[in-house]
Amino acid sequence: QVQLVESGGGLVQAGGSLGLSCSASGSFFSINNMAWYRQPPAKQRELVALISNGGSTNYAGSVKGRFTISRDNDKNTVYLQMNSLKPEDTGVYYCLANIIPNYGGGSYAYWGQGTQVTVSS
Repeated sequence: QVQLVESGGGLVQAGGSLGLSCSASGSFFSINNMAWYRQPPAKQRELVALISNGGSTNYAGSVKGRFTISRDNDKNTVYLQMNSLKPEDTGVYYCLANIIPNYGGGSYAYWGQGTQVTVSS
């Protein structure tokens, strides 16, 4: 039906950069908001960045100025470019897509499988 596949996680030194990608595939009408969440070890999942269908963005204060969220609607893909990484950025990163089905109605939230990002001191 609908699947979100993430890629781009890995290990990086503090101050380095990493880019994440999340692509939606399957049958659906459209994608509304897309977002990136992260879950540090033994902590709750938190919103990192969100981008609307029209391109408006919102960022967590802790990543503002360092991370950039973008999307390619033709490819049904959302990206997260992470620069000046800090150890506190470590965690499992999940993409979220609010997807409107072909039959209409409200949107449904779909999650990617998660990708590990580790930033060493």
